[in-house]
Amino acid sequence: MATVAEWIEGARPRTLPNSIAPVLVGAGAAAAVDGFSWARTVLAMVVSVALQVGVNYANDYSDGIRGTDADRVGPMRLVGSGAAGARSVLTAALVSFAVAGVAGLGLVALSGYWWLLAVGAVCIAGAWFYTGGSKPYGYSGWGEAAVFLFFGLIGVLGTLYVQIGRLTVLGVLGSVAVGAFSAAVLVANNLRDVPTDRLSGKRTLAVRLGEQRTRVLYFALVAIPFVVSILAALATAWTLAGLLALLVVGRAARSVAQGVKGMALIPVLRDTSLAMLAWAALTTVALAVS
Repeated sequence: MATVAEWIEGARPRTLPNSIAPVLVGAGAAAAVDGFSWARTVLAMVVSVALQVGVNYANDYSDGIRGTDADRVGPMRLVGSGAAGARSVLTAALVSFAVAGVAGLGLVALSGYWWLLAVGAVCIAGAWFYTGGSKPYGYSGWGEAAVFLFFGLIGVLGTLYVQIGRLTVLGVLGSVAVGAFSAAVLVANNLRDVPTDRLSGKRTLAVRLGEQRTRVLYFALVAIPFVVSILAALATAWTLAGLLALLVVGRAARSVAQGVKGMALIPVLRDTSLAMLAWAALTTVALAVS
């Protein structure tokens, strides 16, 4: 039986900036027009984090039963390592999705936008079929697009919409920035796994593009949030504070430029995630005080 520490590691807490950042930016965009709500922000955060944990356990389960984690380079997986049974990990994933669903119902009840239940259902389906089902889209090169959609556009704009009932230009810009950051994290992850993914038949975007073009894609994605900071400064100069996150992402960018591979790319994931969280926090404060 897996230990508590192994279950926590299996939830992959280092990926949580992907779910925290969009809610922060969405809340900041709401605060910029005096529409911020603590209750709705907290519920949105529970939904986002629970979905992130759920998809991590679901990926662990699906990859584990397929055997694609047998020669894994990255962090420990519960099923693939034998630390936990597949049924237990599947249960953990379903419980996480249930928590997201209950929080989502509360959020919908507060906002009154019942059509958002359909959006929530799509998010849960997207989380499951990333590596689940007979034809997982994460194995076909669509992972980055899905991350951009769910943890960028939907995460930020959903948080904004349930608070003010409309979208704003700053909110849209923020959603693009967070989506690009989240996609960059996945690009770094898939770049690390290119050799083993080729062997296991996973046709991720990194496998399709090849290592060199994947590195170029990484640079393009991490540049987008800082372009957004400059564009948003046309509305409020405070958003230039987001440029400070360059100090964090710079370490990751140097490693990618130097061609590091395998386990040496794990710090790139960490630093990219931290840069995303730093950018989101700085931008949230900037929007709130604008």
